[in-house]
Amino acid sequence: MSERTVVHLDLDSFYVSVERLLDDSLKGKPVIIGGTSDRGVVASCSYEARQFGVHSAMPIRMAKQLCPQGIYVRGDMDQYSKYSNIITEILEEKAPVVEKASIDEHYLDISGMGKYVKHSSIWAHELRLYIMKQTGLPISSGMSINKTVSKVATGEAKPDGEKVVDPGMEKSFLAPLSIKKIPMIGDKTYMILRNMGIERVETIQVMPIEMMQKVLGDNGGAIWKKANGIDNNPVEPYGERKSISSENTYDKDTTDILQIRRSIVTMIDQLAYSLRKERKVCGCVTIKLRYSDFQTHTFQARIPYTAADHMLLKKALELFEKNYSRRVLIRLIGVKFSHIVSGFNQIDLFDDTEEKIKLYQAMDKIRNRFGEDSIMRSISLKNKKS
Repeated sequence: MSERTVVHLDLDSFYVSVERLLDDSLKGKPVIIGGTSDRGVVASCSYEARQFGVHSAMPIRMAKQLCPQGIYVRGDMDQYSKYSNIITEILEEKAPVVEKASIDEHYLDISGMGKYVKHSSIWAHELRLYIMKQTGLPISSGMSINKTVSKVATGEAKPDGEKVVDPGMEKSFLAPLSIKKIPMIGDKTYMILRNMGIERVETIQVMPIEMMQKVLGDNGGAIWKKANGIDNNPVEPYGERKSISSENTYDKDTTDILQIRRSIVTMIDQLAYSLRKERKVCGCVTIKLRYSDFQTHTFQARIPYTAADHMLLKKALELFEKNYSRRVLIRLIGVKFSHIVSGFNQIDLFDDTEEKIKLYQAMDKIRNRFGEDSIMRSISLKNKKS
């Protein structure tokens, strides 16, 4: 069986890069995306700003203390979604299998392309240059036999570079790197491993997998495999099939607008919570209407990637009010979110205040602990009783 060939592509400092593309005066400056209000949160920042200790998810007021000379920009998710979709379309046209992992990150499975191109690495190099030429955005890439090693290779190639890890060289490539480079090792896991004296990936490589499992459970085993360059996860094609939905069939066909709005609110709350729980965002909202004569119509709209209730609810109600004829009885109402990608930390940090983000986090913690129905809007409670 021949080795897989996986390419990982990551847009460097994506939000900042788009802003610089639209405003040349921002180049070379410490740029912080997330808003100008002290109540906002940093969504992204340039490499120049990172030198001052600024990072994503940091309150804007703290960023201003660290980098008062920074240029603070209110993000435009419409523009970011536009450029993200342009790149996805280019990749789907050029590569056989494309997975859109997040708004600024893609995996390609180009196994077998050696039959059609002389060197896979040259093809990946030319693809990267083509994307940069078409979009004007910097992009880095990594190539290896699996997703984990390719992703780490991309990180080592940044900014604006590329790295190929030849088959059989996975362990030696990973060995000297900090354990922080391994996907799945967050701040908490990092501290546990550092307290054990583990700093470099090579230490994990020589440890028995049983020891890692004893300390970190199942995650320990998964981390051990990644550290040893083992990853059999497939590149999953990105497409419309990536969606979640909910429907409500009424006991009695209705034209009660308030009742229908309650149904939409309840479904949006549940679906948006599911997105955030899985650390996902969506880029398309669909409303489904089935009338008393069983005619069924769907209406959809693309939106900036989000998992925020209020953004999704606004678009869903907009679609309903624009397309529903109040003279016809409704038998079923449905909501679907599609164009789903990873990106919990990217949701509406441009429009939301720190307080609103903390509200979402607090509500989700309550749901995680006591169940989805433990907290909901008052209009949804009325819907439950009816």
